[in-house]
Amino acid sequence: MQGKIIRGIGGFYYINAGNSIYECKAKGSFRKDGIRPLVGDDCIIDILDEKNRLANITSILPRHSEIIRPAVANVDQAMIIFAISRPEPNFNLLDRFIIQISQKDLPCIIVINKMDLADDDQRREIEEAYVACGCRVVFTSVSNREGVEEIRKLIKGKTTTVAGPSGVGKSSMINLLQSAVKMQTGVLSDKIDRGKHTTRHSELIPIDEDTYILDTPGFSSLNLFDVSTDTLKDYYYEFEDYAAECRFLDCKHISEPDCGVKKAVESGEVSRLRYENYLTLYRECKEKRKY
Repeated sequence: MQGKIIRGIGGFYYINAGNSIYECKAKGSFRKDGIRPLVGDDCIIDILDEKNRLANITSILPRHSEIIRPAVANVDQAMIIFAISRPEPNFNLLDRFIIQISQKDLPCIIVINKMDLADDDQRREIEEAYVACGCRVVFTSVSNREGVEEIRKLIKGKTTTVAGPSGVGKSSMINLLQSAVKMQTGVLSDKIDRGKHTTRHSELIPIDEDTYILDTPGFSSLNLFDVSTDTLKDYYYEFEDYAAECRFLDCKHISEPDCGVKKAVESGEVSRLRYENYLTLYRECKEKRKY
């Protein structure tokens, strides 16, 4: 029987097949062959006990996409949720996520939640920084249910992985989009202004026909393992139009003279926020290369 992995916990996989959920183990040869079943995988199962819904996964069907962190498969797009405040947004972390998704050639939707706490200047800064980077930007307020219908339209007919730091309203957003699975919501720590982690594992949640959300654990850091000082600039798409004005073809937009990108930053045509993030990540990539 064919099914889809909707959850994996402690070596057990829960498969949605034939309108039932089966608890499965993966056959031993998977580990020997270096195959790791992922949430979102389409698979073939061998039913062992129909009454108790027990089965084995016998094969994993070909994937059309795979993400390392969070470890999920067959995703059509990614949606990253940050808050405008409480907790304060870490835009360097957001850029890391965008780069990771770009490496997988997946569209990325940026959701900025808690806009009821924002002022016009904050919204304008984010729009100027991230609309130009090639991502769809949506402003929401889960508490006021603003922007939720726009999110619903963007995810319809797709499998969307949803991720974000703890405390930004990710679980509350998922609860508004569907009612079958009630996600536990966390509270912010007054001392550290971060949310408690409420999502412990990745889970595929049906929203509508052919519409799924992959809820993933919150994260606090992302390492750029496959990015170098030579390739980093390629993930800042807003640099492209101005790079043609650089004196050097291999300009890194750091300390070179007559750099079109740096001129665009000074004139406000390229976001200074994004450029400063680029400088930080460039230094990290350069330091990593030493080792």
